Amino acid sequence: MSNNNLKVALVQHSNSDNLEDNFEKSLSGIRQAATQGAKLVVLQELHRSLYFCQTENTDLFDLAEVIPGPSTNELGELAKELNIVIVASLFEKRATGLYHNTAVVIESDGSIAGKYRKMHIPDDPGFYEKFYFTPGDLGFEPIQTSVGKLGVLVCWDQWFPEGARLMAMAGAELLIYPTAIGWDPRDDKDEQIRQRDAWMIAQRAHAVSNGVPVISVNRVGHESDPSNQSEGIQFWGNSFVAGPQGELLAHGSEEQEEILVVEIDQNRSESVRRIWPYLRDRRIDHYQDLCKIYRD
Repeated sequence: MSNNNLKVALVQHSNSDNLEDNFEKSLSGIRQAATQGAKLVVLQELHRSLYFCQTENTDLFDLAEVIPGPSTNELGELAKELNIVIVASLFEKRATGLYHNTAVVIESDGSIAGKYRKMHIPDDPGFYEKFYFTPGDLGFEPIQTSVGKLGVLVCWDQWFPEGARLMAMAGAELLIYPTAIGWDPRDDKDEQIRQRDAWMIAQRAHAVSNGVPVISVNRVGHESDPSNQSEGIQFWGNSFVAGPQGELLAHGSEEQEEILVVEIDQNRSESVRRIWPYLRDRRIDHYQDLCKIYRD
């Protein structure tokens, strides 16, 4: 097989209540990644702002923006200048009173290659996303780019094997998860380790089950709870890239802002799927009950 390597970068950083500073961190990270040869750069979930879903506050809908809009325009100019593909994560204002948690893929010519609206929306203490985001309606459709067919999902989606499988079945060559996940500081260390390990195991399993690399980008730093009902969220970083057998190709730190750059051998998916042919052996004639909530 011919050489088919792709250099990818993950931009992991902390956020503040200064939108311009946050966006500048993302843009600076993209530039640094490009100088290291990255052709695909992935940003963390909702990288423009604090993770605002710790409380339910109607004023925070002001953070939303249209797509195309100011952020996609600036990212498009940068993508064109650097000749790279960018995966960004934005709070999308689709219409008055209708908002999505949306990942946007910017092509290397500056155009929007496509977008994905987060399908699984959590509603847990400190993660009140159902208040802000309408569930996505674009389905699990990969986005074709000059660096391959990207299966872009978002954060909570990463726990669901169905989304990963459907992306892979539609030809996704990479699974990509912009993320904002962290600990409740009140949890003890053992519980924190279990949660972080489960997060990584679940996504590495998607790589194994589908024979494709997985890219997951998380933020770092502590963000306080504006309502003072909790001790906020300590985002745990650990951004990583896994190969098609779940092997770790790159792994970020727990607390540091950093840019991870790693080369992915896209031919390995072909090799791995030949020895582990899960798609061949699926028993679709017996999976009808997967379309039920539960088998009572």
